[in-house]
Amino acid sequence: MQTASDLLVSCLEAEGVDRVFGVPGEEIEDLLFSLRDSSIRFVPTRHEQGAAFMADVHGRLTGEAGVCCSTLGPGATNLITGVADAQLDKSPVVAVTGQGSRERLHKESHQALDIVDVFEPLVAWNTQIAEPEITPESVRKAFKIAEYEKPGATHLEFPEDVASEAVDADPIPTRDPVRRPDPDAASAHRAARLIEAAERPIVLAGNGAVRTRTSEHIRAIVDRVGIPVVETYMGKGSISDREPASLMTLDSGPEGEAGLAIERADCVVAVGYDIAEHDPAGWNPDLEKTIVHVDYEPAEVYRHYNPDVEIVADVGAALSAIDDRLPDEACSLWCDDLHDRLLEAVTEAPAADDPVTVRNALPLLREAMADSDVLVSDVGSHKMAIAQSFPTYEPNTCVISNGLASMGIAVPGALAADLAVDSNVVAGTGDGGFMMNAAELETATRLACGFTTVVFDDEDYGLISEKQREHRGEHVGTALTTPDLVTFAESFGIEAYRPDTWAEIQAAFAEAVPSDELAVIHIRLK
Repeated sequence: MQTASDLLVSCLEAEGVDRVFGVPGEEIEDLLFSLRDSSIRFVPTRHEQGAAFMADVHGRLTGEAGVCCSTLGPGATNLITGVADAQLDKSPVVAVTGQGSRERLHKESHQALDIVDVFEPLVAWNTQIAEPEITPESVRKAFKIAEYEKPGATHLEFPEDVASEAVDADPIPTRDPVRRPDPDAASAHRAARLIEAAERPIVLAGNGAVRTRTSEHIRAIVDRVGIPVVETYMGKGSISDREPASLMTLDSGPEGEAGLAIERADCVVAVGYDIAEHDPAGWNPDLEKTIVHVDYEPAEVYRHYNPDVEIVADVGAALSAIDDRLPDEACSLWCDDLHDRLLEAVTEAPAADDPVTVRNALPLLREAMADSDVLVSDVGSHKMAIAQSFPTYEPNTCVISNGLASMGIAVPGALAADLAVDSNVVAGTGDGGFMMNAAELETATRLACGFTTVVFDDEDYGLISEKQREHRGEHVGTALTTPDLVTFAESFGIEAYRPDTWAEIQAAFAEAVPSDELAVIHIRLK
């Protein structure tokens, strides 16, 4: 006899799912046993938030929806932060939550909340699978919407009495992804003329430029025409920072020189740009710039982001259409030697007597990592340093959450990255973010993962302290104490380091990062 939970798992198999991250609960008992008898591995995590972050980073790196699950009530509410992070970071995720039997949902009941209503404003689509027969359509729709550009999170609620019912149905076969139409020729022509007429055009590459795998198209137009590129934090890697056209990110440079460059620009070609990540008021305060919007969706209506031309189409095809209409060397790398100065500043190794800061440590970390290795950044003051000063040479090799920008993503995210890619993986985190999901190191040991966690420790919620000092000259409510992280890591059987000097930090990076084993490097900032 096939139950609805068996059918749901068959639908997940048809979608190509190989892992489901989650925390078990009574109301998903049938689902867990159906997963046991399938080709899909259920990965028990230490917290539902960790499970959602794992699904989030899996989706971001692969383009295929990551799946997380929980029981009802507190299990479902614990998923929310990671699911919301996926939604604002445009990462495909499908969340499945259990629920009590339908016969008790009309009244007050143990752990029962209206989870569909709770998730409604946080996801692109969600529903309750109220009848066994609608399971195939519900699952197919959840994946189609989650993976459709722009991607995001969807949610399915699965009541326990529905899960155990017999059903005669089959999964709905997947189909090729929906394709966007070719770009409008007139819009591409007008965009090309605006770029050609500009004195200081610049490309602003956002999350969508990396997510839609259009880096080669950006590089093609940049190489042939000659136009500088500045990236958002989530757009890092859309062009190699070794390329003369790269100005790194909007805030890069000791004095924010990249931001000054976009302020000087008179025409901004925004590729896959999402205003949820960076407020355009910061680079278009006077509403004077010509803006060309290239994306899969129309631009948000906003006074500081009102494009002169919008090309809503496949991003790669749109860039090619613009490129075809621009003469060779229509532009110039008008930023003088800014690229060289930026790259030199972020790759210079610290002197022996330099203070131990995140920014000073990054050149040594970059030196220990191959171009294709993946750095998953947590959120905090270290994220700002990584976003501004960590050179990135390939797409999707510097994973930063900058939509919801939730702390705690680095360790579970690095676990998911280690499972998803063949390259070495590093979790870059602060003491605050690390302690939020540090328990997922046990999950990593159970899965025989091998990645390096670098904890930058200032015993403080440092970014908040910094903001408070800017506003008030002092800080309050941010101080922390850090336990012995070497002993903590070793209690899981994980190799741990506590280097104090630059020579020791460099040696720890060189030994741990290329290794296939788990490692924790605890760097106390001074």
